[in-house]
Amino acid sequence: MNPVNWFEIPIVDMTRAKSFYEAVFGLQISVNQMGQLEMGFIPMDNNAYGAAGSLVKGEGYMPSHTGTLVYFSVPDMESVIERIKQSGGRILLPRTSIGEYGFVAHFEDTEGNKVALHSMK
Repeated sequence: MNPVNWFEIPIVDMTRAKSFYEAVFGLQISVNQMGQLEMGFIPMDNNAYGAAGSLVKGEGYMPSHTGTLVYFSVPDMESVIERIKQSGGRILLPRTSIGEYGFVAHFEDTEGNKVALHSMK
């Protein structure tokens, strides 16, 4: 078992964040109220590699460039970077080689979070 099984990305505006992440990654986020938190669940496959997570709006959740950095695995980084720009995000670190481990890029989402991409291609 991998040690990480869940992540949460703090947001301010669920509609804006949901639109951004759906456009960038081509997925459908389902929004639910969980007690005092509004959560936008990122789709997951229980039989696939990687951790699941959600967008979270609530007290104590503040978008930031500091703290934990979440990496999204993508098959084609250049097309995702283009969708980030078109959807209101900003590239902080362009596609950068990490040698035999592929490539990474960092971006700022529409909420002000620093988030990252990883691709072997």
